[in-house]
Amino acid sequence: MQDQENKEMSNEQDVQAPGADINDGATAGAAQAGTPGLEEQLSATEAKLAEMHDAFMRAKADAENIRRRAQEDVSKAHKFAIESFAEAMVPVRDSLEMALKVEAPTVESIKEGVEMTLKQLTSAFEKNRLVEVLPQVGDKLDPNKHQAVAVVPAEQEANTVVTVLQKGYMIADRLLRPAIVTAAAPK
Repeated sequence: MQDQENKEMSNEQDVQAPGADINDGATAGAAQAGTPGLEEQLSATEAKLAEMHDAFMRAKADAENIRRRAQEDVSKAHKFAIESFAEAMVPVRDSLEMALKVEAPTVESIKEGVEMTLKQLTSAFEKNRLVEVLPQVGDKLDPNKHQAVAVVPAEQEANTVVTVLQKGYMIADRLLRPAIVTAAAPK
């Protein structure tokens, strides 16, 4: 009987052994089939990495080019900032040189030439937003636009302009030179 049980166990092992081989083969096949999948994923990931690195390098180069161009533009703006003003001043110089070439100037011709030159200069100032700061007598003293060089007794309100010694100038909203004035002393 024992012989018979041994045979049956042996048959069961034989039956299980081929099944076990099939399962092992399926596992090995799956492993072999999975390996190309991993390799494909790896190569796809490496391709994406290379593509992203290339895009990064291009973006970095573009940013560097933009920065360089901006620096060049700022440099040119500084270098040629007064170009417009210089163009407006050239006719003024020409007029002054022509006045010096006159052989027999009269007082009237000199005065007329100076007035014309002053008009050219005023036009150049206006074109380049150079504005006079010329306070009127009695105006409140503005320390942002006026420089009081003396405080004098006067019959007007304290801290007001008594006389203008020299007019000032502004470029747009920026003070170039304050108007030099005397101010009224407190009573």
